[in-house]
Amino acid sequence: MALLEFQNVSKSYDNVTKALSDITFSIEKGEFVSIIGPSGAGKSTLLRCINRLVDASEGTIIFDGHDVRQAGKAEMRQMRAKIGMIFQQFNLFASRTVYDNVAFPLKGSNLTKEQKDKKVCDLLKLVELEEKASAYPSQLSGGQKQRVAIARALANDPEIILSDESTSALDPRTTRAILDLLKKVNRELGITIVVITHEMKVIQEICNRVAIISEGKIAEMGSVQEIFR
Repeated sequence: MALLEFQNVSKSYDNVTKALSDITFSIEKGEFVSIIGPSGAGKSTLLRCINRLVDASEGTIIFDGHDVRQAGKAEMRQMRAKIGMIFQQFNLFASRTVYDNVAFPLKGSNLTKEQKDKKVCDLLKLVELEEKASAYPSQLSGGQKQRVAIARALANDPEIILSDESTSALDPRTTRAILDLLKKVNRELGITIVVITHEMKVIQEICNRVAIISEGKIAEMGSVQEIFR
Protein backbone atom coordinates (compact mmCIF):
# COMPACT_ATOMS: atom_id res chain seq x y z
CA MET A 1 0.00 0.00 0.00
CA ALA A 2 1.30 3.43 -0.95
CA LEU A 3 2.18 5.88 1.83
CA LEU A 4 1.27 8.84 -0.39
CA GLU A 5 -1.06 9.05 -3.38
CA PHE A 6 -1.93 11.93 -5.70
CA GLN A 7 -5.08 11.31 -7.75
CA ASN A 8 -5.86 13.86 -10.50
CA VAL A 9 -4.59 16.77 -8.38
CA SER A 10 -4.68 20.30 -9.79
CA LYS A 11 -3.96 23.70 -8.27
CA SER A 12 -5.17 26.98 -9.73
CA TYR A 13 -4.66 30.54 -8.53
CA ASP A 14 -7.42 33.08 -9.14
CA ASN A 15 -9.22 30.37 -11.15
CA VAL A 16 -6.89 31.26 -14.03
CA THR A 17 -3.24 30.39 -13.41
CA LYS A 18 -2.76 26.63 -13.16
CA ALA A 19 0.27 25.70 -11.07
CA LEU A 20 -0.52 21.96 -11.15
CA SER A 21 -2.56 20.02 -13.67
CA ASP A 22 -3.98 16.50 -13.25
CA ILE A 23 -1.12 15.11 -11.13
CA THR A 24 -1.37 11.37 -10.48
CA PHE A 25 1.37 9.26 -8.86
CA SER A 26 2.15 7.39 -5.65
CA ILE A 27 5.10 6.95 -3.29
CA GLU A 28 5.73 3.75 -1.36
CA LYS A 29 6.84 3.68 2.26
CA GLY A 30 10.64 3.82 2.56
CA GLU A 31 11.32 5.32 -0.86
CA PHE A 32 13.73 8.19 -1.54
CA VAL A 33 12.14 10.23 -4.34
CA SER A 34 13.41 13.37 -6.06
CA ILE A 35 11.22 15.90 -7.86
CA ILE A 36 13.08 17.84 -10.54
CA GLY A 37 12.14 20.41 -13.14
CA PRO A 38 12.73 24.03 -14.21
CA SER A 39 11.95 27.01 -11.99
CA GLY A 40 8.23 27.74 -11.89
CA ALA A 41 7.29 24.20 -12.97
CA GLY A 42 5.25 23.58 -9.80
CA LYS A 43 7.69 21.55 -7.70
CA SER A 44 7.26 23.42 -4.41
CA THR A 45 3.50 23.72 -4.91
CA LEU A 46 3.28 19.97 -5.37
CA LEU A 47 5.32 19.32 -2.22
CA ARG A 48 3.31 21.77 -0.11
CA CYS A 49 0.00 20.23 -1.13
CA ILE A 50 1.03 17.14 0.86
CA ASN A 51 0.83 18.90 4.24
CA ARG A 52 -1.68 21.46 3.01
CA LEU A 53 0.56 24.48 3.28
CA VAL A 54 -0.99 24.89 -0.16
CA ASP A 55 -4.58 23.73 -0.74
CA ALA A 56 -5.09 21.79 -3.94
CA SER A 57 -8.03 22.98 -6.06
CA GLU A 58 -9.05 19.57 -7.39
CA GLY A 59 -8.31 15.89 -6.90
CA THR A 60 -7.47 13.64 -3.97
CA ILE A 61 -4.34 13.37 -1.84
CA ILE A 62 -4.11 10.32 0.42
CA PHE A 63 -1.44 10.23 3.12
CA ASP A 64 -1.11 7.10 5.25
CA GLY A 65 -4.72 6.16 4.45
CA HIS A 66 -6.14 9.62 5.25
CA ASP A 67 -7.67 12.09 2.79
CA VAL A 68 -5.60 15.27 3.23
CA ARG A 69 -8.06 17.60 1.51
CA GLN A 70 -11.02 16.39 3.56
CA ALA A 71 -9.25 16.41 6.94
CA GLY A 72 -10.56 18.67 9.71
CA LYS A 73 -8.24 20.84 11.83
CA ALA A 74 -7.60 18.20 14.51
CA GLU A 75 -6.95 15.42 11.98
CA MET A 76 -4.70 17.71 9.94
CA ARG A 77 -2.63 18.52 13.04
CA GLN A 78 -2.15 14.80 13.64
CA MET A 79 -1.12 14.25 10.03
CA ARG A 80 1.32 17.17 10.05
CA ALA A 81 3.04 15.65 13.07
CA LYS A 82 3.90 12.72 10.80
CA ILE A 83 5.11 14.95 7.93
CA GLY A 84 8.50 16.53 8.58
CA MET A 85 9.37 19.60 6.51
CA ILE A 86 12.80 21.07 5.75
CA PHE A 87 12.97 24.53 4.17
CA GLN A 88 15.60 26.34 2.13
CA GLN A 89 15.98 29.13 4.71
CA PHE A 90 16.23 26.76 7.71
CA ASN A 91 13.40 28.51 9.67
CA LEU A 92 15.20 28.16 13.02
CA PHE A 93 14.38 30.24 16.09
CA ALA A 94 17.25 32.73 16.36
CA SER A 95 16.71 33.28 20.10
CA ARG A 96 16.75 29.55 20.95
CA THR A 97 19.74 27.23 21.25
CA VAL A 98 20.26 24.29 18.93
CA TYR A 99 18.93 22.01 21.69
CA ASP A 100 15.79 24.10 22.14
CA ASN A 101 15.16 24.31 18.39
CA VAL A 102 15.20 20.52 18.12
CA ALA A 103 13.09 20.14 21.28
CA PHE A 104 10.43 22.62 20.14
CA PRO A 105 8.18 20.09 18.27
CA LEU A 106 8.06 18.00 21.46
CA LYS A 107 6.33 20.80 23.36
CA GLY A 108 2.99 19.47 24.56
CA SER A 109 3.93 15.84 23.97
CA ASN A 110 3.42 13.13 26.59
CA LEU A 111 7.14 12.54 26.96
CA THR A 112 8.82 13.10 30.32
CA LYS A 113 11.66 15.61 30.63
CA GLU A 114 14.16 12.73 30.67
CA GLN A 115 12.61 11.18 27.54
CA LYS A 116 12.67 14.52 25.71
CA ASP A 117 16.29 15.07 26.68
CA LYS A 118 17.31 11.62 25.45
CA LYS A 119 15.43 12.11 22.20
CA VAL A 120 17.01 15.49 21.47
CA CYS A 121 20.49 14.20 22.35
CA ASP A 122 20.00 11.14 20.11
CA LEU A 123 18.88 13.35 17.21
CA LEU A 124 21.82 15.72 17.63
CA LYS A 125 24.12 12.70 17.60
CA LEU A 126 22.46 11.44 14.42
CA VAL A 127 23.12 14.74 12.63
CA GLU A 128 26.61 15.00 14.20
CA LEU A 129 25.98 18.18 16.19
CA GLU A 130 26.20 16.98 19.80
CA GLU A 131 28.87 19.58 20.61
CA LYS A 132 26.65 22.42 19.27
CA ALA A 133 23.69 21.80 21.61
CA SER A 134 24.22 25.09 23.49
CA ALA A 135 25.06 27.17 20.40
CA TYR A 136 22.66 29.61 18.71
CA PRO A 137 21.82 29.59 14.98
CA SER A 138 23.92 32.73 14.39
CA GLN A 139 26.99 30.75 15.48
CA LEU A 140 26.43 27.98 12.92
CA SER A 141 27.35 27.52 9.27
CA GLY A 142 24.63 27.02 6.67
CA GLY A 143 25.21 23.28 6.61
CA GLN A 144 25.03 23.07 10.41
CA LYS A 145 21.76 25.05 10.42
CA GLN A 146 20.28 22.59 7.93
CA ARG A 147 21.39 19.69 10.12
CA VAL A 148 19.51 21.27 13.03
CA ALA A 149 16.46 21.63 10.77
CA ILE A 150 16.69 17.92 9.87
CA ALA A 151 16.95 16.93 13.54
CA ARG A 152 13.92 19.08 14.33
CA ALA A 153 11.96 17.52 11.45
CA LEU A 154 12.68 14.09 12.96
CA ALA A 155 11.54 14.96 16.49
CA ASN A 156 7.96 13.71 16.07
CA ASP A 157 9.00 10.42 14.44
CA PRO A 158 7.57 11.35 11.02
CA GLU A 159 6.51 8.87 8.35
CA ILE A 160 7.83 11.15 5.61
CA ILE A 161 10.20 14.10 5.27
CA LEU A 162 9.71 16.75 2.60
CA SER A 163 12.79 18.72 1.58
CA ASP A 164 11.75 21.89 -0.24
CA GLU A 165 14.95 22.95 -2.04
CA SER A 166 16.66 22.75 1.35
CA THR A 167 20.14 22.62 -0.22
CA SER A 168 19.84 25.37 -2.82
CA ALA A 169 21.47 27.99 -0.55
CA LEU A 170 24.45 25.73 0.20
CA ASP A 171 27.72 25.14 -1.61
CA PRO A 172 28.12 21.86 -3.58
CA ARG A 173 30.19 20.09 -0.91
CA THR A 174 27.75 20.96 1.88
CA THR A 175 24.81 20.06 -0.37
CA ARG A 176 26.30 16.61 -0.87
CA ALA A 177 26.79 16.18 2.88
CA ILE A 178 23.18 17.16 3.64
CA LEU A 179 21.74 14.84 0.97
CA ASP A 180 23.96 12.03 2.25
CA LEU A 181 22.55 12.67 5.73
CA LEU A 182 19.00 12.43 4.37
CA LYS A 183 19.93 9.14 2.70
CA LYS A 184 21.25 7.93 6.07
CA VAL A 185 17.93 8.88 7.68
CA ASN A 186 16.10 7.03 4.91
CA ARG A 187 18.27 3.93 5.18
CA GLU A 188 18.66 3.65 8.97
CA LEU A 189 15.26 4.91 10.13
CA GLY A 190 13.16 3.76 7.18
CA ILE A 191 11.64 7.22 6.76
CA THR A 192 10.31 8.10 3.31
CA ILE A 193 12.09 11.13 1.80
CA VAL A 194 10.87 13.44 -0.97
CA VAL A 195 13.35 16.09 -2.10
CA ILE A 196 13.43 18.94 -4.56
CA THR A 197 17.03 19.42 -5.65
CA HIS A 198 19.04 20.40 -8.72
CA GLU A 199 22.00 18.16 -7.90
CA MET A 200 21.69 15.64 -10.73
CA LYS A 201 24.84 13.70 -9.86
CA VAL A 202 23.71 13.21 -6.27
CA ILE A 203 20.22 12.17 -7.41
CA GLN A 204 21.76 9.38 -9.48
CA GLU A 205 23.54 8.04 -6.41
CA ILE A 206 21.00 8.32 -3.59
CA CYS A 207 17.43 8.31 -4.97
CA ASN A 208 15.17 5.36 -5.80
CA ARG A 209 12.87 7.22 -8.17
CA VAL A 210 12.68 10.55 -9.95
CA ALA A 211 9.66 12.60 -11.02
CA ILE A 212 10.16 15.23 -13.71
CA ILE A 213 7.61 18.04 -13.55
CA SER A 214 7.13 20.52 -16.37
CA GLU A 215 4.48 23.25 -16.66
CA GLY A 216 2.55 21.81 -13.73
CA LYS A 217 2.41 18.26 -15.10
CA ILE A 218 4.35 15.09 -14.40
CA ALA A 219 6.28 14.69 -17.64
CA GLU A 220 7.97 11.47 -16.58
CA MET A 221 8.44 9.33 -13.47
CA GLY A 222 10.48 6.21 -12.99
CA SER A 223 13.57 4.67 -11.47
CA VAL A 224 16.78 6.70 -11.51
CA GLN A 225 18.24 4.30 -14.09
CA GLU A 226 15.24 4.62 -16.41
CA ILE A 227 15.08 8.41 -16.24
CA PHE A 228 18.78 9.05 -16.73
CA ARG A 229 19.04 6.46 -19.49
